[in-house]
Amino acid sequence: MTLLAEVTTLGVGGPAGDFVPVTTESELVERVQGCDRAGEALLVLGGGSNIVVADDGFGGTVLQIGTTGSSVDSVAGDRVQLTLAAGEPWDAAVERCVAEGWSGIEALAGIPGLVGATPLQNVGAYGQEIAQVATSLRALDRTTGQVQIMSSRECRFRYRGSRLKDEPDRWVVLAVTFQLSNDALSEVRFTQVADALGVAVGARVPVREVRDVVLQLRATKGMVINQGDCDTRSVGSFFLNPIVDPAHAVPDCPQFPEGDQVKLSAAWLIEQAGIHRGWRPDTNCAAAVSTKHTLAIVNLGGATAADVLHVAAAIRNRVASVHGVWLEPEPRLVGCRL
Repeated sequence: MTLLAEVTTLGVGGPAGDFVPVTTESELVERVQGCDRAGEALLVLGGGSNIVVADDGFGGTVLQIGTTGSSVDSVAGDRVQLTLAAGEPWDAAVERCVAEGWSGIEALAGIPGLVGATPLQNVGAYGQEIAQVATSLRALDRTTGQVQIMSSRECRFRYRGSRLKDEPDRWVVLAVTFQLSNDALSEVRFTQVADALGVAVGARVPVREVRDVVLQLRATKGMVINQGDCDTRSVGSFFLNPIVDPAHAVPDCPQFPEGDQVKLSAAWLIEQAGIHRGWRPDTNCAAAVSTKHTLAIVNLGGATAADVLHVAAAIRNRVASVHGVWLEPEPRLVGCRL
């Protein structure tokens, strides 16, 4: 019996009915099609870094993606096209690109999980996001049983979301194609990175320097996996930055343009609601706010999914009471809800 707590970064989740690692694309497609034909409940699991599974577990089949492979094609001008299998580890892909002198994803270093998960939530950090570099992907459409190519436009990327995230039980990502710059210099787009490098926003610096600084920044926030540090036993940021109409923006809260709306800082809202690093609703709870970052909820050791959701609900209720803003969870919740 495989406990899903053992294969997720948060370390919570009950048993899988049937746990099946798959290492080839053909096997992945066949297994998914077989479960769908049989009407069997199915959970496709990547790196387990953005998911909260119920303490009861998942009674159907859990397919753990372990597919590997890549191809590189030069395109016109100074661009490089890189296609990666869904099961390739994301941070290793970033390191490879940095080593090759390709720019475009170096600020996404240190993010746990696999390549196939990155387009689902349009992974982004420090001024870069997947929507800027993903040109297409190959996915299995479970409604038709067919594999199809989906363009970046068809993915309908947005802040921490996409068409794939909106229909999580429809699409199984098999491979993603990225277009990167064949240029070992990176434009610094984020103030925190610029300050750490001692340059102005907009400066161009070696991709290696950007990656190294980003890893350092993420480590200070507990956002780089470290088995000896319970602050990294999380799903990363638990809440999305809320997007609201400008008329409903919270006074003094940091905000960023998002189309006709504004994106508010969830961390600021949480902190200004009186929730500090290390906070938990009661001393018996085995989950808590990270001691390094108020957006992360961590497993202190032996926590259950119920513990994690207890902390999350308390945070959300406090923020709603103080600021009148409703926070939405970023990870996928399986068999449970907030």
